Amino acid sequence: MALQDLPTDAQPREKLLARGPAALADAELLAIVLRTGLAGCNVLQLAQSLLNTPSQGGFDGLAGLLSASAQDLARIKGLGPAKRAELLAVMELAKRATAQQLRERTVFTDPQAVRHHLQLCLAQRPHEVFAVLFLDSQNRLIALEELFHGSLTATAVYPREVLLRALHHQASALILAHNHPSGSVQPSPADSELTRSLTAALALVDVRVLDHVIVGPGVALSMAEEGLL
Repeated sequence: MALQDLPTDAQPREKLLARGPAALADAELLAIVLRTGLAGCNVLQLAQSLLNTPSQGGFDGLAGLLSASAQDLARIKGLGPAKRAELLAVMELAKRATAQQLRERTVFTDPQAVRHHLQLCLAQRPHEVFAVLFLDSQNRLIALEELFHGSLTATAVYPREVLLRALHHQASALILAHNHPSGSVQPSPADSELTRSLTAALALVDVRVLDHVIVGPGVALSMAEEGLL
């Protein structure tokens, strides 16, 4: 069922134009992007199914959906190439918008934007990913790079590689980040040891480690804010 076939009072597009986007629920906003549903499943129902928990076949809310890969979307019944392309475009726009914010202002101006950007990029990965935000002398984003994948320990993440990338970007500071696929963002002993090792190595070339952010679906922890750095 298409949007225009829904009852007038249930049409998200008309509701948005009349009352503004903030008046719409997540599923209603997503329905506007999807435009059409499936046989026996209207577009609002399809949108809600994508936001359901993984046990119900969904992505556990907008954060999960925005972090889904093309392969993840391809497994969902009813998401043909056109719908998948539209969703991926929206996801990429969201990531670029948060990255632009970090390039235009110091990361200390809006630490929530840092966590939000990292959640979009890393939170839903099925395996651990270690990334670094390289910052200039005014603590603005130069680049975000994913440097290591897999089980992360002090021996699996090589300080030399992080150091070389920092020198390549002429970074003055950086923020470490990785995800916990388990969902818990409490730092492990290995996380703490890794942070100490990288901080010591980077200090030799006068590059400061400002934070280590651990992200999971819908949650993020700043080791600096927790006094663990």
